[in-house]
Amino acid sequence: MGKQFWLGPARSGVTVTFWADTDVIHLLIGRARVKSVRSHLSVADLEILARDGGRRGGPSPLPPPVAGDVVEVDRTVNRTGSVSLGQHMVLAADILGGRRVSVRVEEHTLMFFDPQTRELLRTRPNPLNPAEVARLRGARPAGPAPQPLDEPVRVQRRASTNGVIMVVGQKVALGRVHAGKTLTVAVSETHLAVECDDGVRTVRRTTNQAVTRIKAHRPRRVASDA
Repeated sequence: MGKQFWLGPARSGVTVTFWADTDVIHLLIGRARVKSVRSHLSVADLEILARDGGRRGGPSPLPPPVAGDVVEVDRTVNRTGSVSLGQHMVLAADILGGRRVSVRVEEHTLMFFDPQTRELLRTRPNPLNPAEVARLRGARPAGPAPQPLDEPVRVQRRASTNGVIMVVGQKVALGRVHAGKTLTVAVSETHLAVECDDGVRTVRRTTNQAVTRIKAHRPRRVASDA
C-alpha cells in the first residue's frame, strides 16, 4: 500500500508476514515479531489487502498490556484540542488541534509527543485507572521517554528558483541570489535563523508545526550536453 519497511540486507530473501490494522503494523518472520510500526492504513486499505490475498490476522503478536505497564497510543487531536482515551476526553492543547500525536501513558502522567521526532509537546495528569489503560485501543509497549526541545533544530533546505525556502510550513523569501542553494536553518520555538553566504538572516516564526524533515531534497541531475 505504497510504503516500504526496512529490515536490513541480512534478511534479503526471507519471507515476511504482515499483521496490520489501522493502528499498528507488525512484521513477523517465522511467527516471531521483528518490528512494529505505526500504521498508515485505512479501513479501505485493509479491505483491498484482504481482496488481494490477505487473511484474518488473529490476535495481535504483542501481548495485551497489563496493569502497571507503560504504553503508547496514537491519536488525532480534535478541533477543541482533545483526544479520546477509552471513556475519557483528555485536553492536550488547543494549538494541537487536527494534529496526529502519540501519547505515552504512565501511572500518573500523560505525555503528548510528536510521533516522528519524539519531541515532548504537552504533559497532562492521567485520569485512567490501570484497567482502563489495559483496554486502550492500539496500545503498544512504550519507547524511550519523549524529551522537550531545548535547543534549535538544524535543518537543511534547498532554495527555489525564486530564492524561497519552506521550513515548518513557513515560507522564507531570501532573494534570487540564493536560488538553488542548500541552506542551513536553525529552528527554535520563536525564530528561524537562516545561514546565508552574506550572514545569518533571522525571521520570526509564525507556525507551530513540528520539524519532520531534516535534510534538503537532493538536487536534480542536469543532463550532459556531451
